[in-house]
Amino acid sequence: MSDPAVLRRQRLTGIALMCAAVATFSCLDTTAKYLVQSMDPLQVTWARYAGAFMLVLIYLNPLKRPGVMVTQRPLLQIGRSLLLLGSSAANFFAVRYLQLDEALAILFSTPFMVAVLSSRFLGERVGWQRWVAIGVGFVGVLLVTRPGMGGMHPAALISVAGAVCYTLYSVLTRLLARTDSTETTTFYTNMVGAVVMTPVVYFVWTAPASTFLAFLMGITGFFGGFGHYLLVRGHRLAPASTLSPFIYTQMIWTSTLGFLVFGDVPHFWTVVGSAVVVASGLYLLHYERRVGRIMVEAEEKQ
Repeated sequence: MSDPAVLRRQRLTGIALMCAAVATFSCLDTTAKYLVQSMDPLQVTWARYAGAFMLVLIYLNPLKRPGVMVTQRPLLQIGRSLLLLGSSAANFFAVRYLQLDEALAILFSTPFMVAVLSSRFLGERVGWQRWVAIGVGFVGVLLVTRPGMGGMHPAALISVAGAVCYTLYSVLTRLLARTDSTETTTFYTNMVGAVVMTPVVYFVWTAPASTFLAFLMGITGFFGGFGHYLLVRGHRLAPASTLSPFIYTQMIWTSTLGFLVFGDVPHFWTVVGSAVVVASGLYLLHYERRVGRIMVEAEEKQ
């Protein structure tokens, strides 16, 4: 029987890794939005995966550690990687026309979908407290988007497609965490993306206009690869339904970077919605700590 104190520490560590991952993704989205103003989004997508795959080859060195390439579920690995590739490409196309916080608000519909799919396909119990936290967070997203009160660019539909891909990707990440190592999943994630996008980039390639843009293309690989490494590690320690609400913390990073880099001033309702979603995440963290403490106390009494 697992030690409740150990389980509690694992869940809290998983939450911390999720928060670090989404902060990294905010940096990735900001860099991508800057790049797509001067080059095709597919070229940026290629840069993200090619750069990340180069880092993976250096860090994991599959020639000396061939076990990294061994997976018990090759088709699931490829399918998961393609879903993430689709989500990344859709997001890069969307942020060309949308503010970062607008695109992110749409992406924030994924935790609710992940919770539903996790309870259905992963057998994870989603208690009413977690449902409340996710539901309150979703209300915060509605405050940000204010559907029917202004209208968004048609690119929002592309962002919705990316959110669906990301939801399925998140569920498959949890499934693969049960059988494959973090290193193996990271290897396949970036390898599949690089292999698929390398022939595509030939048709859309434009040389970077400056050394700075070339540097940004390279650093997208670091942000993408490191962010998803943190994400996979987090999913190995905590259920998807527990981690999902903490994707909301990305709103703070994204709104801040959007203002600093592009001068995008968040709407009043964006600030209100951000406060709501952050509050839901903090409540869930408090709930996890309280449940963990109760489990430890019950174990000690036995």
